[in-house]
Amino acid sequence: MQRRAERDPLNHMARISIRCPGTSSKWSCFAQMNGCTSKILLALVPCVCVIIIIITVIQNYSIQRHERALLNHAPPRPRTDHYTAVTNVQDNSLHYGVVFDCGSSGSRVYVYVWPQHSGNPRELLKINPMVDEDKKPVSKKITPGLSTFGKTPSKASEYLRPLLEYAAKHVPKDKHKETPLYILATAGMRMLPQSQQDAILEALRTDIPIFFNFQFAADQIGVISGKEEGVYAWIAINYILGRFEHGEDDDPLIAVDPPGAKASSGPHVRKRTVGMMDMGGGSMQIAYEVPKSEEIAKTLISEFNLGCRKTDLDHNYRTYVTTFLGYGANAARDRYHKVIVDIAKRRNLTSFYKNSPIAPILDPCRPFDLSETYSVNGTSYHFLGTGNYTACKPAVIPLLNLTAHCVKEPCSINGIYQPPINFYNSEFYGFSEFWYSSDDVLRLGGKYDYYRFEKAAKDYCALSWKKILDFKKQNYYPKADDERLRTQCFKSAWMSTTLHVGFKFPKTYKHFRSAQVVYDKDVQWTLGALLFRIRYLPLREVEKVFYQHFRPPWVDQPFYMTFLPWFCIAVVIIAILLYWVRLNRMRGRPLPSESHAEYLRSIPSMAYFMTEEDEMEMGVKVLPAMPDS
Repeated sequence: MQRRAERDPLNHMARISIRCPGTSSKWSCFAQMNGCTSKILLALVPCVCVIIIIITVIQNYSIQRHERALLNHAPPRPRTDHYTAVTNVQDNSLHYGVVFDCGSSGSRVYVYVWPQHSGNPRELLKINPMVDEDKKPVSKKITPGLSTFGKTPSKASEYLRPLLEYAAKHVPKDKHKETPLYILATAGMRMLPQSQQDAILEALRTDIPIFFNFQFAADQIGVISGKEEGVYAWIAINYILGRFEHGEDDDPLIAVDPPGAKASSGPHVRKRTVGMMDMGGGSMQIAYEVPKSEEIAKTLISEFNLGCRKTDLDHNYRTYVTTFLGYGANAARDRYHKVIVDIAKRRNLTSFYKNSPIAPILDPCRPFDLSETYSVNGTSYHFLGTGNYTACKPAVIPLLNLTAHCVKEPCSINGIYQPPINFYNSEFYGFSEFWYSSDDVLRLGGKYDYYRFEKAAKDYCALSWKKILDFKKQNYYPKADDERLRTQCFKSAWMSTTLHVGFKFPKTYKHFRSAQVVYDKDVQWTLGALLFRIRYLPLREVEKVFYQHFRPPWVDQPFYMTFLPWFCIAVVIIAILLYWVRLNRMRGRPLPSESHAEYLRSIPSMAYFMTEEDEMEMGVKVLPAMPDS
């Protein structure tokens, strides 16, 4: 090895050339004696940063591993199929919630109860209807609907007062301040002008806190959209069925790509959810889960997370949901009467039928020989039932508006896009009118069979009205009032036509059930609304349980992993101090005796250090070599 050194007059700089034997290459390094500490610092800082990043990754991985261990070893939530136990109001650990369903025909209050959350982030709150001493759900209904006070909003508070007093009576008084109260209105209020809606809601916001001590914020009262109503109903039935749980049982599983999941993470396996249809008096909703790959307009899709953390993929869902205003059973019947009256007008027979009980309009959708008067556009018309169910079904098909323009195929009712349904791997539940039309008179509630339903509906429509009343006296229809008996024929046809012609369910479909009570729970969208709106409440318990069982990552690490970060930090601090001391020493050193110009010309440029040995660089003053000492 050959070594040569050239020094400048200040002895501050040195050039060191190193040649390896047997090669022509050479490396040159420049060492500035007063800057050696800074070079050490520059070399140490990247190393320390890399080490700290590695330690952070290891610690984060340890935290995630610990959290997964908590989830995997947490005791599974027991599957409870019966909820008839009387609520123990003496249990101070219970929490309560009150929800109002202000519909078109009346308003109903529901009181719910739930225990303290377990702290497992994969579990939702365990909400159940409150049960009184008679083992009945705490629920009460009044009529008419809240929307009837559109022109007299000041009376709305007095109208709801009996329901509020009923709820306050059942919720323990010391729990009122922490009990959330939600007043949610649906189709009836949606049909009112916006000014009337606002007046009613403002009156309730002002009056209720004066007389009742519930937790009642301004955003806890309002008119919900049909889309929200459908989502809440979908949440309710899947929650009751346990499809949001993650325990091991016999429920069918499905691989999904939840919203928010990374493409590289692959499909997420969880329980298959069920679809939902809800037909009320004024509107109808349908909702079911769809894959992320399905491109749907934002107005028809709802993405939401039921977990208490936004990063929770276990409860992240994407559902198709739409509402059909005016397609509820009562609203459809009103439109049906307009259709058959228009048909009579086109035949120039209106003057003959109008106000004439002698020659009424013949209606196949009424029981045989039922004669009644019905108002259409403010005019009374007489109708006589023929009890012809076979003729009634095609008569209600125009009400579905299937000829409406369909922007994207396939479409269902009124030209609305409906994503394809896998009829071989799906389940659907029907509520409200789907249940009443199947069970109140026909006694076919539960698992739906098209051919059984059609035969029962046809037989009922063919009965004379006199015979039906005789059956009622014999308590043959204990769940039905006179209004139900008069409208059953039409509603049976409307339900069947909506299901098979509107939503295009095959007649052989075996996985549709009408329901009102599932696992002893009254299935209402109010349960889903409460679960969704208080979904963040368990966050405190989740964090509390996590940190109670949390072991810092360094506890389980080797000795050197524990102290290595501190060692690296100490090295950086010492290097900074040495550099600072060196700078202070250099400040007091005198400059060379030669002039500044001569001094500057004697300083080599950077190009000097980039040339090969024995080469001359332009603009560089070559100094005589210093004799070896």
